[in-house]
Amino acid sequence: MNSKKKHAWLTSNQMILVYIIAVFSLIVGIRQPAFWDFATVLNTMRAAIFTMCFALCEMIVIISGGIDVSFPAIGCVAMYVPMYIINRVAPIDNAWFAFGLAILIGLAFGLLNGFLVAILNLPPLIATLATSSIASGGVVTILGTREFTVLPSSLQAIYNTNLITYTSPKTGFQYVLNILVLVPIIVCLLIAWMLKYTMLGRGLYVIGGNKTAARVAGFNVKKLQFAAYVWSGVFVGVAAMIYNILMHSATTSALMGDEMITIAACVIGGVRITGGHGGVGGVVLSVILITLVQNNLNMLGIPTSWQRFVVGIVLLLGTIITSWQTKRSMKMSQA
Repeated sequence: MNSKKKHAWLTSNQMILVYIIAVFSLIVGIRQPAFWDFATVLNTMRAAIFTMCFALCEMIVIISGGIDVSFPAIGCVAMYVPMYIINRVAPIDNAWFAFGLAILIGLAFGLLNGFLVAILNLPPLIATLATSSIASGGVVTILGTREFTVLPSSLQAIYNTNLITYTSPKTGFQYVLNILVLVPIIVCLLIAWMLKYTMLGRGLYVIGGNKTAARVAGFNVKKLQFAAYVWSGVFVGVAAMIYNILMHSATTSALMGDEMITIAACVIGGVRITGGHGGVGGVVLSVILITLVQNNLNMLGIPTSWQRFVVGIVLLLGTIITSWQTKRSMKMSQA
């Protein structure tokens, strides 16, 4: 590796995130030595599951040149309807039924978003805002606003299946990592492979960068846009059911408000909000950083009332740094 490539790698967006994570961890670890316990790794991985799943949905849509702010509402419907049916209509104690119905609901809304954006050519923000309102308003109107906190035995069995069980020698507390953590890990690997080695992945980057150039190159822009929104809807259905299992809670508003932090995670991870650029590695590091900050501010003695403010500052600084890095990379490529 020559000096120019080495310098570019050391100052890349992903390495900047690694530096920030290292510095933050060092500060917290000096203040609270308990931070270095293996329990922190397990807590971070468990807390990052939902944000990582949603970020993988949003990342594909943003890379394709779109935006999706409807996934929290779609997720609420996707976990609420199966639990409503199981608890109020027919006691179908089957995990495949719960996940299958959640995926079908996500697929339906994904197709709706794809139709609005790709066929009707509506602005993605407006289209997905409309879908969000339809989803959140429709489920409340039709099914009401209950909270289901008891899982059927098939879903409870998944909750009880742990990949890692760890007992801290310092505190004696037991920490577990549920087997569902494998879902975002496997999907991360599959998406990274898809984006790098398949025509679908190349097509998503091309239409995100320049739709006219994509058409000239022979890519079917509408099909690729459809694919991005359908993927988002389907995987949101899976992620919503994972949330339901791990949190023992299905409501019509549990996920509302998660869109901004998810989009921020993508942008901080190097996914350009204008489309055509980004990757899984940066998004994973960004989600780790956000989760670390959210989970460990109390170790720094920051009051709960200030924690959202501090998280916002960290997100803002991270976005500024990655934006600067993107502009810098563009200037270097033009030089």
